[in-house]
Amino acid sequence: MDIRFSAEPANETLILYAVDKPAFEAGTFGALDPTALALVKAAASASRFSAEAGAIVEIVVPHGDAVQRIGLIGIGAGDEPALEKAGGAVTARYLISGTTAIAIDLSAVSPTPRAVSRLALAARLRAWRHDAYRTKLSDKAKPSLKHLTIHGAPEGSEAAWRDGAALASGVEFTRTLVTEPANILYPESFVDRCRDLADLGIELTVLDAAAMRDLGMGALLGVAQGSVREARMLAMRWDGRGNGGNPDVALVGKGVTFDTGGISLKPGPGMEDMKWDMGGAGAVVGAMRALALRKAKAHVLGVVGLVENMPDGNAQRPGDVVTSMSGQTIEVLNTDAEGRLVLCDVLTWVQRNHRPGTIVDLATLTGAMIVSLGHEHGGLFANDDDLAAQLTAAGLATGDKLWRFPLSDAYDKLIDSPIADMKNIGPRYAGSITAAQFLKRFVDAGVRWAHLDIAGMVWSDKPGATHDKGATGYGVRLLDRFVADHFER
Repeated sequence: MDIRFSAEPANETLILYAVDKPAFEAGTFGALDPTALALVKAAASASRFSAEAGAIVEIVVPHGDAVQRIGLIGIGAGDEPALEKAGGAVTARYLISGTTAIAIDLSAVSPTPRAVSRLALAARLRAWRHDAYRTKLSDKAKPSLKHLTIHGAPEGSEAAWRDGAALASGVEFTRTLVTEPANILYPESFVDRCRDLADLGIELTVLDAAAMRDLGMGALLGVAQGSVREARMLAMRWDGRGNGGNPDVALVGKGVTFDTGGISLKPGPGMEDMKWDMGGAGAVVGAMRALALRKAKAHVLGVVGLVENMPDGNAQRPGDVVTSMSGQTIEVLNTDAEGRLVLCDVLTWVQRNHRPGTIVDLATLTGAMIVSLGHEHGGLFANDDDLAAQLTAAGLATGDKLWRFPLSDAYDKLIDSPIADMKNIGPRYAGSITAAQFLKRFVDAGVRWAHLDIAGMVWSDKPGATHDKGATGYGVRLLDRFVADHFER
C-alpha cells in the first residue's frame, strides 16, 4: 500500500478525521460545514463513539451536488501505541471494502512524528497478505485499498516514515519467508531469497554442508542428515559505519524450514504449522534488511542456520552422540529437540570468526514456552541484566513484548549426560529453561548473550492490530529498535 503525506486539505472519496477525546468533545475535527458536522456528531452518538484508539464511525454527507464519505478514527491517548492501533484499524476496515484511497486528517490532534510513522507502519503492515497461491479469489475478496494520504502531520513525519518504510519492508520480508510452504522454502531456496540483500550493501557468506562438515559442525548436520535438502548457514554483515573489524552485535536465528520431529515424530494434527519453525531465522533476515534499507549506523552480523528435520533411513536416532563445533559432545535423546543443536554450532561459528561483544539468538525453540506465556510474550533468557533490560524495553516500545525467565546451575544440572558432555533435553518440567541452559554452554566467557524463545509469537490464529491471521513478523521491530537504541552512533 502506498502511503503519502500532503500539506493540502484531503480530497479523497473517504476522509477520516483523527480525534482524541478532547478534540472529539470540542468538535474540532475538520473543516466541515454545519450540516455535515451535525450528521457526524449524530452518527458518533448513535455508535457510542468516544474516540478510543481504533474505533471508527463513518457517514455519508452532502458535498455540493454530490455526497462524500467522512468519518472519525479514534486515537485514544494519542501516543505511539494508540496511533499504531488506529492505523491498523483503518486498513482492517477498508482493505477489501472496494475503497481504493483514504485520507486521514491529523490536523485536530498533535501527534509526534514518530507516532505518525507508527500509524503509517501499522496501516501498511495490516495490508500485507500472501495470495500467491490463491487462484480463485472473488473480486470482493481481493484487496482494493491502494493509497493512504496523511494530512496535517507535524514537521518531521515524512523523515520518520522513511525509516518506518524500511522497517515495514523488513517485516513483510520475514512474513513472506515464514508463510511459504516447505516445498518452496528449504535451506537452499531460503539462501536464494536472501541474495538480493547484497544489493543493499550487506556482505553475504554461505556455507554448504561440506564446508560445515570440514568445520566440525556435527550438531547442526546431525539434524539435517535425514533430509534430501542440504543444510546451509547464511551470514549477513552490515557495516553501517564502514570501520571494519568485528561487529558490535550478532543476531542469530534458528532456521528449521520444516520440522517433522525426525525419528521422534511429532503428532500428525498441526504438523503443517512446522513450516514456520524457521521464524527466528526469518526475523534475523528481516531485521538485517530493515537496517540496510534505513542505512543504520551500526555494525551488525546476522547468521542463520538452515536445516530440514526429516525421518528417513539416514536420520539421526534417539541415543546418538554428536560432536559440536565447539568440541563438546551431545547425547541426542529426542530428535525433536533439534533447534538447540542447530543454534549451538552457529553460536560457536559466530564467536570464533567474528567475536561480537553481544549476541542475541531467536528461535521457535520449545512448545513449553507457549504453555508458559501463550501468544502474548516471547521468552527472554540472558546472562547479563543490562542486556535483558535493553531487550525488554525494546519489546515494550515496539509491541514485540518479552518476559524474562531464570537461568541457574540448578537447571543446568538437569541436562548432564551419563555418557557425553550433555544431553539435548532435560526432564519434563522447565523445558524452555533447560533449552536455554543448553545454549548457554556454548557462549564464551565475557560475551553478553540473550536467547529469545519466540515459539508462540511468529504465527497467529487470529488477527492483531498490525497483522491478519498467519505470519506476524515478530522480532524484526524488536531487533531494529534494540540496535537503534544501543549500537548506532
